[in-house]
This record gives sequence, C-alpha cells and structure tokens, in this order.
Amino acid sequence: MVCSKCEKKLGTLATPDAWKDGSRNATAGSSGRKLNENKLLSSKNKNKFAPYEKKCKVCKSRVHQQGSNYCQGCAYKNGICAMCGVKILDTTQYKMASK
Repeated sequence: MVCSKCEKKLGTLATPDAWKDGSRNATAGSSGRKLNENKLLSSKNKNKFAPYEKKCKVCKSRVHQQGSNYCQGCAYKNGICAMCGVKILDTTQYKMASK
C-alpha cells in the first residue's frame, strides 16, 4: 500500500518498455541507448551492492522496495503507506490476522 504522493517515488522495473515510439529505450534521436551494457554496474543507484539494507520500523524485517520504511505486511495490517507511514485506511472494522 502506497499513498498517491509516494507513487511517484516507486522504483522502475529492470525490464525495458515495450518497443514503440516514445518509449524510454527507443534509439531514435539523441537519447540513444547503449548496446551490451550491464545495467547493474552502470546505474547511478547508491545501494546497488546492498539493496536490502533497510529494515521495517515495526517488525525489523528486511524491506524490499527501495525508499520504504515499512514492510508490505505491516503497512497492510496498520493501514499505512509503506513509504511515508501516512494513515491510508481505517482498519478498526477489519478482522486482521496476525500471520
């Protein structure tokens, strides 16, 4: 669960867009893409060698989404945004399982 403000911060997939005009991997124009490039080594990601370094603030388990402060399970149980912790959903009337 992510709030509407944090949807912009979500990471992109490693797979390229579908091949069509206007996609990010199109070679036309000045934005040409490099061939045979290792994206893991060439990306400007600071956590490329330790991507699962962050831990959930509630249960202390590893967080998989970069930029998140809460794991997906704790965010769902508490009805909060996984990135910023803003209350999204009122879970008082829900019957939530502990696990």
